[in-house]
Amino acid sequence: MEYRTFGRSGWKVSEIGFGGWQLGGTWGKVDDKNSIETLLYAFENGVNFVDTAFAYGNGHSEKVIGKALDQWSSGKIYVATKITPIMNKSKSLNLDNNPSIKDCYPSWYIREIIEGSLKRLGTERLDLIQLHLWFEDGITNLEWLNTLTILKKEGKIDKIGVSLADIRPEQGLELAKKGLVDSIQVLFNMFEQEPADLLFPESSKTGTAIITRVPLDSGALTGTWTDNTIMEWDKNDKRRLMYRDNRFKETLQRVEDLKKLCNPYYPTLAEAALRYSLYRKEVAVVIPGMRNKREVDLNLAISDGKKFDSELVEMLRPYRWKHEFYN
Repeated sequence: MEYRTFGRSGWKVSEIGFGGWQLGGTWGKVDDKNSIETLLYAFENGVNFVDTAFAYGNGHSEKVIGKALDQWSSGKIYVATKITPIMNKSKSLNLDNNPSIKDCYPSWYIREIIEGSLKRLGTERLDLIQLHLWFEDGITNLEWLNTLTILKKEGKIDKIGVSLADIRPEQGLELAKKGLVDSIQVLFNMFEQEPADLLFPESSKTGTAIITRVPLDSGALTGTWTDNTIMEWDKNDKRRLMYRDNRFKETLQRVEDLKKLCNPYYPTLAEAALRYSLYRKEVAVVIPGMRNKREVDLNLAISDGKKFDSELVEMLRPYRWKHEFYN
């Protein structure tokens, strides 16, 4: 396992972290016993960074991770979780309406969620707490940061971060320039290449750590999908909604194009995609989801210090595709 410095924190984190969304049950059925075994297996093989959130199964992912941590005693595991913003009456947030950060993250609510996360994870202090969505008026309206700073002084949290909306990396530019937080999490993969344009360089200037997620584009970039894959997902699997109508067919065609491009360089598209997610030096850790030991092995195999082919980076630029499938 290769390790990278987590921004200005000084932490040395495994470049492959453990994304915990699937542990909450949103992506189909999960078995908690298997999830705990998978987490422990990942820890045994060098993973020391786990990302979760209250929103992942209303805290279920946090509980599962907490149980795994309770069984682990061989070294430090950095755990990052998130504060879900308060939803409006329709239970959704339209970022185009420019909601106020003060309304979405009032002080009492921040404290309430953090206290709950501490209990579910079974710890006295959270290594990293992230706002699960960023609202740009947070640059000037700093009540959220003041509240988190107080909680930091109380010993409830260590570092503060922000997780950006999936296709809006530009929202984090001012945040990165000012260095207000310790880390910024953003979606970055062969399709969603935009963060590398401006966000990564600006974050580097202020020592803001970059966490990248969805390196395999919710499974599409594994290169294993077929025409029938969508019918194999459980009815409650989030991908059923994401890839509705013509989305699945379009994605599959784009994936086939990438396979042809990457085949001379890497044996599988999954390996190429994972290596791509780490090719920028600004990236501290990438957090693919892992359901079992086999997936842990596949993900960790690419952490070998080998650099992604620079020629292929340039060849991939025309394949960038800004898409939003979470609505």
